[in-house]
Amino acid sequence: MAEAVATFPSTRRSDGAPAVFTGRTAPHSVEAEEYLLSCCLLDGADVISRCLEARIRPESFYLATHAIVYERLLELYNRQSPIDIAVLAEELKTAKQLDSIGGYAFLTQVSSRIPTTAQAGYFIEKVRELHLLRELIKSATGAVEDCYNFSGGIDEFVDKVEQSLFAVTQNRVSESAKQMKEPTREAMNVITKMMMKKGELTGVSSGFKDLDALTFGFQRQEMIVLAARPSMGKTSLALNFAEAAAMPKRGEGVAALVFSLEMSSSQLALRMLCSRARVNMKLLRDGLLSKNGTEQSELIKAADEFSKAPIFIDDSSAISIIQLRAKARRIHARHKLGFIVVDYLQLLSPTDSKTPREQQVAEASRGLKALAKELDVPVLVLSQLNRSSEKENRTPRLADLRESGSIEQDADVVLMLARPKDADEKFQVAADSAELIVAKQRNGPVGELKLTFLRDITRFENYTQ
Repeated sequence: MAEAVATFPSTRRSDGAPAVFTGRTAPHSVEAEEYLLSCCLLDGADVISRCLEARIRPESFYLATHAIVYERLLELYNRQSPIDIAVLAEELKTAKQLDSIGGYAFLTQVSSRIPTTAQAGYFIEKVRELHLLRELIKSATGAVEDCYNFSGGIDEFVDKVEQSLFAVTQNRVSESAKQMKEPTREAMNVITKMMMKKGELTGVSSGFKDLDALTFGFQRQEMIVLAARPSMGKTSLALNFAEAAAMPKRGEGVAALVFSLEMSSSQLALRMLCSRARVNMKLLRDGLLSKNGTEQSELIKAADEFSKAPIFIDDSSAISIIQLRAKARRIHARHKLGFIVVDYLQLLSPTDSKTPREQQVAEASRGLKALAKELDVPVLVLSQLNRSSEKENRTPRLADLRESGSIEQDADVVLMLARPKDADEKFQVAADSAELIVAKQRNGPVGELKLTFLRDITRFENYTQ
């Protein structure tokens, strides 16, 4: 028996209309498109600006004739020329397109389709919706064809397919390059908020007043690196940051996603519970806590708070940067994230194990910075320091970031956690107080600050003497 072979038609028919997909006509409404064009001719400036806000492009129209008319309308709008049937006809005639769309009779027919622009919003949404469905069909059909022609590199392939689908479903079809006018307006909005807030946070609070005073919170699209030697309390501090982001003392929290490549989700949950309830974890493990004491009630209270908090933990081990970004993208689509923690950078699996280690770390670093920009959230990345600062008995510096100089380049903020110089050097553990060094900050000052570390409950707090 001969094997059935799927065929994929071209995206346009010979008459200019899009081709059918999988043997069926693609979703469309000729009437909705004509009604929308009629609205544009009735009140060009207002309706076309609303179309642009909804990201309606010539490609959004199913019929090629409608796409041509809309494209000429956009040109008139951009030139601030009068928008009416006579001017439009002359433009089409100059471009030698008037006859191809059906002449002046076609324009007259379209312009008289609707008497008022009252329903323009409905037709804009209808055209956008049907175009989105066609784009989904095209993307999914293309993915099927690519699957048949797959030639290797499954992780990169799946990521590419997923990105194309997300690009359609999230309607990210705006141009990546923006005229300076738009970014300037956005910057002025931020400046206005800063002036109105008079020094208040503009980003996600870290939970530490001295750090927030330097950074004004963790800003969107920034990659923040928290680096330290092993057992210095990196994970504890990162969890304190995540807790402060999702469960702030004042105001509304944001959803926080923690990627834990080193510890299991249950271990992290235990640590966060004991930390928030202020319960000694060692006494708990040794069974020395009273079953009906205050510790029990505090743990139950903390558990109730965490169960309602928008904190997500992914404890997958040996995942690559491509897989991590795909996971974050999926969760962000369901629950809009406001903060991401990755613990820690050097544990991410390489996409290609044959490349040098420095390139592997550089790829992961670039991917995490891209993730911060893609999802418009601050991404906190934990990283290890090399032994140089220990050997030389000095304060850590940027050059001590382990395995790749690209971490230093990609990061917007670099925080370094170190023990005070007068701390006991006998054991490699966190001291009762710690120095947090803001070694790099693209948009703010650098400096040092102190934190108090409560070792029994693995919690950092604002420094008090």
